[in-house]
Amino acid sequence: MDKGHHEVTCHLDRLLAERRMTLAELADRVGVTVVNLSILKNGRARAIRFSTLTAICQVLGCQPGDLLTVEGPR
Repeated sequence: MDKGHHEVTCHLDRLLAERRMTLAELADRVGVTVVNLSILKNGRARAIRFSTLTAICQVLGCQPGDLLTVEGPR
């Protein structure tokens, strides 16, 4: 399946800054740990549950494509 390097980029920092919200506040409102959100924010997550993705998007008022983008082969 590896046809070049693909990377999913998380834009959580930007979305939080735009909404003047802390990671801790988002974690509390979504119902996940700050550690798990930090892993996502720093690009180290290997997966995300749809329920978590939905909750993040609802709290931030965004769509999944605002939060995550895919970088193609370089």
